[in-house]
Amino acid sequence: MPTTTPARATDPPGIPAPPRLGHSPALSSGAGRAVARIAAFAVCQAAMIAGLGLLITGPARNIWPLSAEDALNEAFERVRTDTLTTASAVVSGAGDTSTVVGLTVLACLALLVVPPFPRWRAALFLALGVWLQSVVFLLITESVDRMRPDVERLDASPPTSSYTSGHTGAATALYAGLAVLVLSRVRNRWGRAVGALLLLIPLLVGLARLYRGMHHPSDVVGGLLNGALSLFVVGRAVLADDAWAARPPADAVDIAVAAAESRPGPGRESAVVIVNPTVTDTATRDRLRLVLAQRGHKDVAFVETTERDTGGGQAADAVRGGAGLVVACGGDGTIRAVADALAGTGVALAVVPCGTGNLLARSLGLPLDPVDALAAGLTGERRALDLGAISGDGIARTHFTAMAGAGLDATVMESTSDRAKSALGWPAYVLAGLGQLRSPRLRLAVALDGGPALHRTARLVLVANIGTVQGGTALVPGARPDDGLLDLALFDPRGAGGWLRVVGVLLRGSRPTGGGTANGAHGGPVEFFTFRHAELTFTRPQPREVDGDPVTPGRRIIAEVRPGALTVLLPAGEK
Repeated sequence: MPTTTPARATDPPGIPAPPRLGHSPALSSGAGRAVARIAAFAVCQAAMIAGLGLLITGPARNIWPLSAEDALNEAFERVRTDTLTTASAVVSGAGDTSTVVGLTVLACLALLVVPPFPRWRAALFLALGVWLQSVVFLLITESVDRMRPDVERLDASPPTSSYTSGHTGAATALYAGLAVLVLSRVRNRWGRAVGALLLLIPLLVGLARLYRGMHHPSDVVGGLLNGALSLFVVGRAVLADDAWAARPPADAVDIAVAAAESRPGPGRESAVVIVNPTVTDTATRDRLRLVLAQRGHKDVAFVETTERDTGGGQAADAVRGGAGLVVACGGDGTIRAVADALAGTGVALAVVPCGTGNLLARSLGLPLDPVDALAAGLTGERRALDLGAISGDGIARTHFTAMAGAGLDATVMESTSDRAKSALGWPAYVLAGLGQLRSPRLRLAVALDGGPALHRTARLVLVANIGTVQGGTALVPGARPDDGLLDLALFDPRGAGGWLRVVGVLLRGSRPTGGGTANGAHGGPVEFFTFRHAELTFTRPQPREVDGDPVTPGRRIIAEVRPGALTVLLPAGEK
């Protein structure tokens, strides 16, 4: 049987501590090498920022915008008032050495001692980020000698160079570091609000330092850069699993898997892992194999998708072979193909997000780290979720798990390159969408559950099984994958005001009242409907997509819900 770690002193009586899966002494990382790489990158960081400082104070000092810095400092001096001066002193104090050191110590202690468990990686990330920023700052000030602005300074001038802004750098390392920790763990509206506020503090500190005459604008930019790079360097070493760790022995995973499989206890059902090789590397597969072995799954088969068969054929073969569990590792397209083959079979699916969007995993509350997602599913419960069935001219009947659509979203999916998705992740879709906001409006007729046709115009048409997308935004508020219904959203903004009204609807995260439309009547920028069967007919062929994958353009979409067709392993309590 799989083993669990002993209950901690902070665990409630009678409730065992959650198992720590996917780790083994044979897979321990080399801390010494990680420290050496942090040091090497810190030297490069200091050299780069110092080089920029020497350029700013030397050959480039008379080039715009550097040539306008004195005028900007003088402008800040002219607009000073008693109220602004008091406010700037408070904000500037947020970047004082004593404040930053004190808050860093308190934050690290809280991370280490507050239940339910010590978060030592997070504490180490924050402490090292602040420390590295200060070390690099001292190296830079010894290399770049820059006088402070020739204006009345409201604070005593420290002996260090004006370049870079130490207050701004320290504030960036502390508050942006806290923002990273908050946004990576609290994925709701309050978490995003707190994260945004923390990210705003370094900018306000930099603005206060300019107002108080202590730095040139480029000094503040240098401080922001120093703090951000310090967090990046330390984050890569501390937060990213084994990103800079020493490679384990070649047979380390085999040793750990063999040890897990040799433990006494009944065997689990057979499992097949379907992986998209373009987004799932060998190290991730090894760790997934170890998690499965620790959970009692022996002789697990790993099967790769291909360009021609993106997961459906492999999943069908697994069902025919008697697999009781199928693990799908990939993006939304891979998950969709596997789910299509598992629909109605009762075979359980474990979702392991490895793609760009990972919409289903986000909506289901799964961790976005592949190993953590698998561990959460295997220690959770089986849930029956709905699927959407879709067909149309040029679309053979298939299922989708998240969303299908036509118009703007399909155009964005088609125009976003794989290189951009690999480099930027899901923000690549946002950038592509900005260039498509003026795409032509489409005309369509909508027939829901056998009712009369509704004639509409829209820029974006979405048929949704889930409602939440990246960043926790409720793109289709109220859509749930277990309510026996699908949702239709029609976005038809007109001009900048229309787009602002759409944003307002999305930020509220709830459907407008009054007949399901954004303004209570036909013609609003957003309309929402629920249905079991829908037929959408466009006046001319439109780009279309199914779970993020572009399909043949066409004039017709038929969608219907299949309640409870898919069995998914989910963390206990998730919906």
